[in-house]
Amino acid sequence: MARLRNQAFAPDDLDAHLDALRRARLDRRWFARDALVVARALLGCVVVHEDPSGRVRASRIVETEAYRGAKDLACHARAGLTRRTRSLLGREGHAYVFLVYGMHECFNVTCAGEGRGHAVLVRAGEPTLGFEEGARLDGPGRFARAMGIARRLDGGDLTEGPVYVCERRTRPRVVATARVGVAYSGEWADRAWRFYDARSEHVSRPPKKAIGSG
Repeated sequence: MARLRNQAFAPDDLDAHLDALRRARLDRRWFARDALVVARALLGCVVVHEDPSGRVRASRIVETEAYRGAKDLACHARAGLTRRTRSLLGREGHAYVFLVYGMHECFNVTCAGEGRGHAVLVRAGEPTLGFEEGARLDGPGRFARAMGIARRLDGGDLTEGPVYVCERRTRPRVVATARVGVAYSGEWADRAWRFYDARSEHVSRPPKKAIGSG
């Protein structure tokens, strides 16, 4: 699969690109791993949203964070099974979409197996298909909004669509840091479970005080 460009395609060309993307979809077994493994492996992968309206958007993942179940005090799974966490605690390879600060929707990929509560937050992406010039996906809220991923897609199967994840073709240069905005979790905030591609210009740039325990 050639690297996609953020541009308009003739119908036949777009169909060919979509066929290539669909063939590159990751299967269920790929997601059945610890969130730390999946968070690194997702860098460079492509998220695709084939909206029912006919619009297609695709972006290359350049920043992620791992959340590792009930013992991880920065993870929503610490609250157990609730209406909000039903998807998080469900089967691997599904979308977990939640609202933060009452205004930003965030897209996560479930992994490790049903009941484990492992998930990877997609924090930033590089626009590759279906975006206007200057589109920004640097930050979890911006990423979900630009990709058209809202809570109505919570629980969706990422191996089928309309939102799905495709294998990567190039290896990123991975940097690990503490996670962002989870100082409330104490020592868990300082775990180096945020990963980003150092070669990308689309990584988010949170203030230093928001990284780790502050």
